[in-house]
Amino acid sequence: MATLEGAVVIVTGAGRGIGRAIAEELGSGGAQIVVNYGKSKGPAEEVVSTLTSGGTKAIALQADVSDPAQAANLIEQAVSHFGRVDALINNAGITIDRSMKNLSIEDWNSVIQNNLNSCFYTVKAVLPHLMEQQSGTIVNISSFVGHMGNFGQANYSAAKAGIIGFTKTAAIEMAKYHVTVNCVCPGFTETDMYTTVPDKVKEQIVKRIPLGRVGTSNEVARAVRYLIVDGDYITGQTLNINGGIFMM
Repeated sequence: MATLEGAVVIVTGAGRGIGRAIAEELGSGGAQIVVNYGKSKGPAEEVVSTLTSGGTKAIALQADVSDPAQAANLIEQAVSHFGRVDALINNAGITIDRSMKNLSIEDWNSVIQNNLNSCFYTVKAVLPHLMEQQSGTIVNISSFVGHMGNFGQANYSAAKAGIIGFTKTAAIEMAKYHVTVNCVCPGFTETDMYTTVPDKVKEQIVKRIPLGRVGTSNEVARAVRYLIVDGDYITGQTLNINGGIFMM
């Protein structure tokens, strides 16, 4: 995709944090944005307001993408409104952090459903449209913990690792339709979730990062933009945006 101008992009979990940054970055490049949210209606509408005030076409669509019917409906609503879908950014996710001795079956299933299964549901739903167009881009947001694990995040690590594997297989299967599928793995990033971390813990985190700081949502968003705009010959790959805390 040589340009974002006029492209229709769905961003799941776009009401805040990395999802919001992605929506705003792509919208600033001329894309038409579907701002998906699960429960954060107010923040999602705020993103739409920000985008539209800058001349970007955008709508907010509620859908819990961990539910296959709602995920499919999100895609259909987007196509109904804009006429097509050119890119899908799977960003929605949750965390329930506990050591395995305290991690319940419900905790495990909830994170797997929201973070991993949701990617399959949205990709499954959008695939027929991309096949018909013979074009499209999918970017799945994973995490560096999908590579290296993290104490208290067995469920989250498993889900994010699953996204990486899913991305590779989806890329193989969708290449014949001229659809690229890639993965972005952020490291520790300045988001609402990160701000709740105690200062002493933040100090320990920064010490582990070779570049000596956490990343920003905008840095992740620019990586997504690169894959969409300049990634025509990139598929099945994982782009790590982590300051060096994990190196392949």
